[in-house]
Amino acid sequence: MRVGILGGTFDPPHIGHLVLGDQAWQQLGLDEVWFTPVGQPPHKAGKQVTDAAHRVAMTQLAIAGHPAFRLCETDAQRPGPHYSLTLMQLLREQHPEHEWFFLIGEDSLADLSRWHRPADLIELAALCVARRPGSRSDHAAVFEFLPALRERVRWIDAPLLDLASSDLRARLVAGGSVRYLVPDAALEYARTRQVYRRA
Repeated sequence: MRVGILGGTFDPPHIGHLVLGDQAWQQLGLDEVWFTPVGQPPHKAGKQVTDAAHRVAMTQLAIAGHPAFRLCETDAQRPGPHYSLTLMQLLREQHPEHEWFFLIGEDSLADLSRWHRPADLIELAALCVARRPGSRSDHAAVFEFLPALRERVRWIDAPLLDLASSDLRARLVAGGSVRYLVPDAALEYARTRQVYRRA
């Protein structure tokens, strides 16, 4: 089975995540896309992150109804550090029969040199990058840093949705609207449980 892994904090999950997952599913011919909330993102050490149980629940509600979307709790339930490499090592051990595709946005590709052992990561999974519409970047620096990536990268054309969960959280805390940006079921969960209440 061809499985895409879409990891993230999902704090909260938003339509940009869903669009990326759907376009990857269609364009890459994936059988399933596993949405994988991270336990504690290494790049957010020291920052406040919503409890993983809430983020897992919101993600499950957000992806419900799509025939290929699945929730993967492997990262949220395991002890840290929560690196993409260690997640993929664990998934490969658990499901050696699957072919793996790791989904990221084009902005993350530029930061790949700062990831934990990226050369080992791309040996375990093809790196699938959602290209920003109209982008002319050739990412020469990252290909120079990691030459093997040229054979392991797949490009996805996805609509430009300039959304950040941090901005959506700020709106929610301030009582603002995120309608149509956060799936209704996830938004209702966040509101009824006051996940993003004012401090």
